[in-house]
Amino acid sequence: MRRRARRGRSSLLRWLAVGALLLIAVLYYKPIRAYVETRHALAGRAAEVRSLRRERATLRRRLSVSTSEDALAREARRLGFVKPGERLFIVKGIPAWRRLQSTLREGDR
Repeated sequence: MRRRARRGRSSLLRWLAVGALLLIAVLYYKPIRAYVETRHALAGRAAEVRSLRRERATLRRRLSVSTSEDALAREARRLGFVKPGERLFIVKGIPAWRRLQSTLREGDR
């Protein structure tokens, strides 16, 4: 009879231990899941910040180049502005002339 009582107690203790472990696992599930999700989101944001910093550096370089006097003069020429005292010449038909020149060069070969 004593053996059966001991076996019953040890079995009960095992089940209580298993139940306690399951309770701990259930209680820790949500916090661990939130931690992993937050870590993943943080890694994504860090990658986005790195990308934005690279883009900002590129834009700053472009800004420093575009505000130089040479760059402003080139852009003004592209837009058709001329310096005071200069004459403006408008040349038309350049694409057709280039096509003609390329066909003439091919004919010489």
